[in-house]
Amino acid sequence: MATWINAPDQLDAYRALRPARIGLDTEFIRERTYWPQLALVQMAVGEHILLIDPLQPGMTAALRPWLEDTSITKIMHSASEDLVAFQHACGCLPRPLFDTQIAAALCGIGAGMGYQKLVAHVTGVELEKGEQRSDWMRRPLSQSQLHYAAADVVHLFALHDHLLQALQARDRVHWQEEDANRLLDGIANDSGDTWPHLGLRAAQFMEPAAQRILLRLLRWRDLQARSSDKPRSWILDNELAALLAKAPPASAAALEAILERNPKAPRKLAAALWQAMTTPLADEDQAPLAADNSDRLRAPLKRLQQAVATRASELGLPDGVLASRKQLEAWLEQRQPPASLTAWRQQQLGQLLTPLLP
Repeated sequence: MATWINAPDQLDAYRALRPARIGLDTEFIRERTYWPQLALVQMAVGEHILLIDPLQPGMTAALRPWLEDTSITKIMHSASEDLVAFQHACGCLPRPLFDTQIAAALCGIGAGMGYQKLVAHVTGVELEKGEQRSDWMRRPLSQSQLHYAAADVVHLFALHDHLLQALQARDRVHWQEEDANRLLDGIANDSGDTWPHLGLRAAQFMEPAAQRILLRLLRWRDLQARSSDKPRSWILDNELAALLAKAPPASAAALEAILERNPKAPRKLAAALWQAMTTPLADEDQAPLAADNSDRLRAPLKRLQQAVATRASELGLPDGVLASRKQLEAWLEQRQPPASLTAWRQQQLGQLLTPLLP
């Protein structure tokens, strides 16, 4: 039976149990905002299942001691977006973290496994999925929502026990710790994508000058989205950003005319948009150019992928866990392991891949 917690002192009372671990999950809404809006926090403390209402005054502050207490292991599943929600709402992150999705991949069970599938694999319990997309900001929550939310943390301890034992048997506990810490550090230090233009396919077909304008526009868009807490596409969609970069208007008035012809354009931000387009960035000369390197990289990339697949098979790891295609492409471009590869991965692949670089 889950307990509804809507006052800080109710949550504080459970600190007396001094748990060595807790299970955590969240429900959040992110349809109309840049940041996920924390709507519910589920916490397993010993045999207790707490459903914590973060919409009540003082509740996010009451969560901070739990999240910041490094003597308590926080067990979560596929935690990345939940972590962003905690960082935004509580100003801190749950450390140390044991992510059961990461651990399942490192144990060879499967990559990117959902919570329901992993619970069924480990415990044999089949969970319902009915309330996954319901409105978690409404109050009161329905009995169906409360049941669904509680189930998201009920089985975390069983998963932790099973996966930790499997990691220990393979001497891979530190692998999970490295991956979890990298995830946490990435969110804690997130200031936006440095080179967002590389993520747009349209940039590959632009001249360098146009790519620099696109970079300015996308950096500006990200800052606007963060500060206004609105989705990036609400500020400036990719299609219009690419259009402005490829054929930049000659004046502020010409820009306003283009915006008037586009229903989704940020007409009220025309002056700020013009300034962003026409103001060089301090580091834009160091920006890598987006290019279609598929032909040039095809043969060396295939060699690296085959070597990685062989090593992953030897380690009993699912495809893509040891290194992704994007990471291997970055390795080829930089001629060194990309920073996104954790230390244990670099140790596994360094001597293997370096001789294969062109």
